[in-house]
Amino acid sequence: MDTVATLLKATRARLKAAADPEFAAGLRRFFKEPVQPYGVRTPLVRELARLAYAQVKQWPVADRDRFVTDLWKGGLLEEGAMVCHLYRRFAKSCGECEFGMFEQWINRYVRNWSHCDGVSTWLIAASIANRPRLADRLAGWTKSKNRWKRRSAAVSLIQEAKQGRNTQTIFHICDLSLSDTDDMVQKGVGWLLKETYPRKPREVLDFLEGLRTHAPRLVLRLASEEMTEKHRKWLLTEPRP
Repeated sequence: MDTVATLLKATRARLKAAADPEFAAGLRRFFKEPVQPYGVRTPLVRELARLAYAQVKQWPVADRDRFVTDLWKGGLLEEGAMVCHLYRRFAKSCGECEFGMFEQWINRYVRNWSHCDGVSTWLIAASIANRPRLADRLAGWTKSKNRWKRRSAAVSLIQEAKQGRNTQTIFHICDLSLSDTDDMVQKGVGWLLKETYPRKPREVLDFLEGLRTHAPRLVLRLASEEMTEKHRKWLLTEPRP
């Protein structure tokens, strides 16, 4: 018996059984991008990921990766979310090979900010934490035609920012992304600067010194959310051309 196919069938049956059409309609309204939801709330998605992990952790890596890839191929919102919750449990083993797989997911399957941020802030971030040089690959993503890959270049460094690591790489990615007119990329950059500030306030202010008069307002507003009142006022009230 194919254990991958068996678990995949059981998982989808549980999701279908829990589907709430009214909640699904709300999700479709909530996302700006087209999404295909079952209409299942996050606590149950997390629980299904936990139950799947009990089996998947015993499998060869190839079977594990086939299972999660098949979930992605389904194209449903909760199935992609379940992949993120499940694979997060393997964070300590994420390295260069997994980084490449996660990049493929961004390229092939990620079509909304929720999936983008799950893959980026949990999984790609784990690979970078385990293999710091992988962060060097993100600069090339800022030129991608894929808006989610450009956003991922920034938000994949959120955990590094929270730990006060890779600061120069963070600023390099932000600098490359500031001219991006996509609001989802701008939000990612602003979020990254916001998370960098608590550990590196002076460095963030120095980085923004020459940018605050022409950087996108959305980036500056989000970047300022964790700042002191003095620093926020300095950043947001500078006369703009």
